[in-house]
Amino acid sequence: MRKKAPGAVILLDEPGLTLHGKAQADLLRYIIERLLPQHQVIYSTHSPFMVPVDRLEDVRVVEDVIERDERNRPIVKGTKVSADVLTVDKDTLFPLQAHLGYEVTQSLFVGANTLLVEGPSDILYLQAASHALKARKREGLDTRWTVCPSGGIDKVQSFASLFSGKGINIAALCDYGTGDKSKVQRLRTSQILKAEGILVATDFTGKEESDIEDFFSPALLAKIVNETYGLKGKNALKEDDFTKPEAVIRQVKQVEALFNVMDASVPEFDHFTPASWLLHHQEVLSEDSAEVNESLDRFEQAFKALNALLPRK
Repeated sequence: MRKKAPGAVILLDEPGLTLHGKAQADLLRYIIERLLPQHQVIYSTHSPFMVPVDRLEDVRVVEDVIERDERNRPIVKGTKVSADVLTVDKDTLFPLQAHLGYEVTQSLFVGANTLLVEGPSDILYLQAASHALKARKREGLDTRWTVCPSGGIDKVQSFASLFSGKGINIAALCDYGTGDKSKVQRLRTSQILKAEGILVATDFTGKEESDIEDFFSPALLAKIVNETYGLKGKNALKEDDFTKPEAVIRQVKQVEALFNVMDASVPEFDHFTPASWLLHHQEVLSEDSAEVNESLDRFEQAFKALNALLPRK
């Protein structure tokens, strides 16, 4: 057609209707790279994947305009075509918003090498431990990793599916509790992520269940929580609070249980606050003590396993 009818105007109605998202993106790329240089192409779409986000000046939004009179009766004004794509109603704007959100998410939260963790507190703990290890000339987390909170092991596969096909190297460091064994197994047998890229906290703690807080020795975690919340006297956490037979296996769950029986004057415990405190008091991890060394050994073991998943420089 390019040879027989150069300069033709091509009209397409929902050209990506029967294609999945990636195929629609391929079709859009074909239109831009192969057809537009010689033809004018006009097509309609309701799909976010057919929106050329880097050519918004070419986009026109079509909407049916209906106004209401003083008695709230509908008055049909007809169809309106607008070049100002951000001023129409939210329903008409949805395909554009959806694709813009998809593109922004990729640029803000992921990199060429993306490490998925449970939440923001995990990121801070990893940063603090990595900084302490590198200060000791030991192995910390490689700076090529972009650490991203996924919201838990249930969200890892959804996240990986969203960005599959983008050439992103994705690994995950997940908490591991009761009922998570089958979830981890499904992740490791899926075709979306490499099996060796699914790491769980128990790989490095030797416990049946673990969160990233279990990388810390009981004495060090007690110290971090006490300093964070100013706990003293009977409220202060002690090492044996985590080692006594009736203690919950996961240390952060044991902290939550202890906070539940404290005085009302004690602030409510949350996962993020101790991690934030540690990031701002990294001198705690510079101490040459058994409790600190034990903790950093676990973090270094995890960092070595994660760094081994990166492509060779």
